[in-house]
Amino acid sequence: MKHVIIFSAIIAISTIILALEFDMTENIHLYLDKSGPFVGTKIATDEGINGEGIKVAVIDTGVDFNHPDLFGWGPEGKVIGGYNFIKEDELPMDTNGHGTQVAGVIAADGKIQGIAPKAKILAYKVSEDGEGVSSDLIIKAINRAVEDGADVINISLGVNKTNEKIERAINSALDQEIFVVTAAGNDGPKSQTIGSPGKNQGSVTVGATYNNLTSSLVATLEVGDKQYTVIPMVGSSKLDEPVNGEIVFGGYGKKEELKEIDAKNSILIVERGSDIEGELMYFSIKEQNAAEAGAKALIVYNNESGIFLGELSHEFVEPDYKPKIPVVSIDREEGLEIRESLKENASLHLFYNPDFVTHFSSRGPVSPFYIKPDIVAPGAYINTTQNNGAYNFTSGTSYAAPHVSGAAALLLQKYPTIHHHEIKSLLLTTAEPVSDSYGQAFSLKDAGSGRLNISKAFEAKLIIMPPNFVANVASDNPVVQEYFELKSLGGSIEDLQVSFNGPQFIQFSHFVEGDKLQVKLKVNGAQYGDHEGNITIVHENTRHVIPFLMHYTEGSINVVQNDGVMNFEIYHPKEWSFAKISITNSKDGTVKVTSATPSRDASTQVYENSEYWIEAKIKVNDETYDAFNVIQINSISQESKQFELGIPYRQAAVITAAIIIIGMIGIIIQRRNVTVKSLDQR
Repeated sequence: MKHVIIFSAIIAISTIILALEFDMTENIHLYLDKSGPFVGTKIATDEGINGEGIKVAVIDTGVDFNHPDLFGWGPEGKVIGGYNFIKEDELPMDTNGHGTQVAGVIAADGKIQGIAPKAKILAYKVSEDGEGVSSDLIIKAINRAVEDGADVINISLGVNKTNEKIERAINSALDQEIFVVTAAGNDGPKSQTIGSPGKNQGSVTVGATYNNLTSSLVATLEVGDKQYTVIPMVGSSKLDEPVNGEIVFGGYGKKEELKEIDAKNSILIVERGSDIEGELMYFSIKEQNAAEAGAKALIVYNNESGIFLGELSHEFVEPDYKPKIPVVSIDREEGLEIRESLKENASLHLFYNPDFVTHFSSRGPVSPFYIKPDIVAPGAYINTTQNNGAYNFTSGTSYAAPHVSGAAALLLQKYPTIHHHEIKSLLLTTAEPVSDSYGQAFSLKDAGSGRLNISKAFEAKLIIMPPNFVANVASDNPVVQEYFELKSLGGSIEDLQVSFNGPQFIQFSHFVEGDKLQVKLKVNGAQYGDHEGNITIVHENTRHVIPFLMHYTEGSINVVQNDGVMNFEIYHPKEWSFAKISITNSKDGTVKVTSATPSRDASTQVYENSEYWIEAKIKVNDETYDAFNVIQINSISQESKQFELGIPYRQAAVITAAIIIIGMIGIIIQRRNVTVKSLDQR
């Protein structure tokens, strides 16, 4: 099992930055309300909404219910219940701190005010240290939270692969009308790094943005006409204007290397580390050497694959050390590319952008058929409760997720009869757009619908289902129609303003009738690939945005079904030789695979009424082309279900019982557990 990567430097970095920014001897409450007001908690407070009467389950390392901001165990306390799955004869007291930090973001009520300060907590301890826990315990905790009447479940634990048992447990909770929030993980910025439980389609998966602090720096680097992704090193300061200069390569940034070149007024680029084994070339040393050589700025490229977050301020630096020039990091591939641009003019800028998706936040996609993450929220430099009555600045998607859990608690108090998928719609369609350092909107796989905005969700009077969608069009069928259900939370559904924002080659039209919205997207031309856009609906002065992902493929796969028997027809404008077809049951993720050739059609049978996702890999000469389709089956008869696998119902029941007994024996002989980790940045 590959674990979620934990960057141990981030907590130390957060503390260093904020210790510089704030006088830590002052009263904590002067500085704690950064992320809360930033995501719009004030409007809920003004309406008298504070989470009262809502129970939020925290599946984590337990909660320190002796903390003054989370005080009390039992019906009269903040933590009204829960269970210790590690030591079942003890209360779920947190001895690690992670669960207490998560609970504080949701419902702290003291010096720190959580997002929903009057909500109650159910604490389920499934890990002692946040580093490892059996997936069985996660499942037991989810089921126990359902039994205990939780309204919201927060899971800031996860792995970067799919765990079907956890997925099914979450689906069961969703079926019981419980709102489930999961952290995306900290394996960014690479794509396809969200694992279970964040992969679950029905839960709200949350990525992390920076916080509303001046330490939320981002950077841009342009060399010639090309833009690069760079990360400011901790200790660098905001610039009033960009730094301009020629690119000069300085080896590893050693003094003797810089003496042999002219680095004055340059933007110096050096490699991370040293060419001498065991030599410690701290980033602070490289910065000092570059500044002394007259460089205006320093770029450090990685000595291995990937990007990294560097730190100029650390325990080994001289007490009076202060960086003189801005320093950024870049991944190895782009760094080596810039090395080839010597003497070319470059421009580097560092500035404040709290709505920037953090580099550690895990990215999608997780499936071609739905969008993940769903939303992003502040997850960097979050001030929250810590064990033993303390407070702590910390970072990770672990702390972005409870912002959304708290927001759900507020909406549940305001609308007691609302369904979980309707809360999801309110939060997603009212999210704020987020953009990168260059002002370009983040992709759906990076930021989902955007950054949480509680105030807009509170003002909204319209629920739109679904809140986003994936469209599949192909060369032989370039038109897709989508239907949306509209539900008013007061007032009427009239005078809607509907508009389209997307590629110019997509022709858009719409039609509203009663509580239904129909939109039609028609593709003109042959711009095959994935395209993003959105549909905007303005209702009573509130702007709702429905993002979409469109797969425009050359080939297509058509599906016709009768009582669970699916027949597939492959099309491609070029001569194709083979197609691999995968059929995924959206309810539990189970996959069936079949194949087709031009002379042999493919078919398969399913035995459950469900939505099925169809993906074809079509081989044309030495290339493979994708095609997608979705089919909803509601017509499978009970008789067909009884003959699953071609076995009459009673015989199937006997065989199933035997399999269960054998499986139980196997579990007794050797129990295998899946390990998950907390999704913070340590």
